[in-house]
Amino acid sequence: MAPKVTDQTLQDKENALFDDTVDVEDRNDASTARVVDHIAERQLCRKFDVRLMPVLAIMYLFNALDKGNLGHAKTAGLDRDLNFKNHQYNLTISIFFVPYVVFAPPVAIIGKKFGPARVLPILMFIFGSMTLLSAAVHNFGGLFALRFFLGAAESGFFPLVIYYLTTFYRRGELARRLAVFYAASNIANAFSGLLSFGVFHIESRLFVWRYLFIIEGAASVLFAIFAFWYLPRSAAESCFLGAEEKALAFHRIQVDSSSTVSEAFNLKDSIKIFKYPTTYAFLMIEICLGVPIQSVALFMPQIISRLGYGVIQTNLYTVAPNVGGAVMLLILAFSSDFLRIRFPFIILGFALTFIGFIVYASISDVQAQLQVAYFATFMMVWGTSAPSVLLSTWYNNNIAHEGRRVVLTSVGVPLANIMGLVSSNIFLEREEPKYLTALITTAIFGMCGCLIAGLLGSYMTWDNWRRNRKAGVKTTARDVPTLKLREGPSVPEFRWFL
Repeated sequence: MAPKVTDQTLQDKENALFDDTVDVEDRNDASTARVVDHIAERQLCRKFDVRLMPVLAIMYLFNALDKGNLGHAKTAGLDRDLNFKNHQYNLTISIFFVPYVVFAPPVAIIGKKFGPARVLPILMFIFGSMTLLSAAVHNFGGLFALRFFLGAAESGFFPLVIYYLTTFYRRGELARRLAVFYAASNIANAFSGLLSFGVFHIESRLFVWRYLFIIEGAASVLFAIFAFWYLPRSAAESCFLGAEEKALAFHRIQVDSSSTVSEAFNLKDSIKIFKYPTTYAFLMIEICLGVPIQSVALFMPQIISRLGYGVIQTNLYTVAPNVGGAVMLLILAFSSDFLRIRFPFIILGFALTFIGFIVYASISDVQAQLQVAYFATFMMVWGTSAPSVLLSTWYNNNIAHEGRRVVLTSVGVPLANIMGLVSSNIFLEREEPKYLTALITTAIFGMCGCLIAGLLGSYMTWDNWRRNRKAGVKTTARDVPTLKLREGPSVPEFRWFL
């Protein structure tokens, strides 16, 4: 049996490896976050990309499919076939977000303790099963209960994926990887539209929306079984890496992601993240982001139905905006990583959201301005795609403590999602198909998010300038290794990752 690889073993291998390869200015690991062998590092990242990203992206694609398929099912008459009464459809959507928020922190903590590589597939198996069972419901109560358990199973999924990736990638590499991962959500919405377009052509004694739940749920369950055996627990336990590559992987995270790699979770220490005022600014931005995201994810078929197309065509016309959102997300995320700056791109995303919803709301005669109205739906999706990834990346980049990173992410991401309670109750049936209240409310949240992100980014820029002036030397976040930043802004060497 091979000896177990420990962090101390990796530290020893790291020291032996880097003594011979690092330039003089890079020999002191405590003095720089810059790397060693760039060619070896690129090769290592490519291995992580090939091994991790496709599987995680597919997992999130199914996560988004199982969460958002209710809107497509409604266009095929789900509410009518199950004899829903007034507001019961909105309640079915709303109940998802209650367990999603309540269970997110404990699920994320369990994931930190037992490892995301094992907990993520288990969560996927559960939410896939809930979707599969949705095909068998015959009334409001059955679907309502299943949506509750679906929300509980999906609660810690996205926070755990973010944490999992921070144990493999450096801060400046994270946004584009998360973008590829999150783009699966946009692709899922597009794919769901295409799948619905195909499924709703089925002629059967069953209601056609049942086939939608059967196909998506079964696929999630099967892929979860594969992912459980496929995902590596950590870089130290990756069978596809050699000893030197494991040492390099450990070094990268030690100097540019985590202050202590694979640190044991301590709740009392981790909740200290809430003593910093910037934490609450991040959470406020999450709240402002949540309404646009959920409005687009849950109600895009209803928004597009205003254009006057039939059921099948409406689902088909949701595809292009979601594909456009995925493309815009990748463009902004890659640009953000290249420039090593986050908040301007977050501001841009919120601005696009605001403009898209305001333009759509301002059109009185859709048929006369059909192209403008449809283009506005593209802007809605463009604007909600990028901030969701870049915001999570932004605050994870500024937290070197692994436990605090998990806690803030497990609160911030669900906080954005619970705003689905707002979205699901502002799309009023009496305002169908224009939904003026929903469009204006969503636009206001986008404007507020733009303002708060701008103020927070300006404060960080000023604080970095103040710290540099006090130290008498210009230093950026890139120059400070994360192993020195366990206590965050309390440390004089701390610099904000903008």
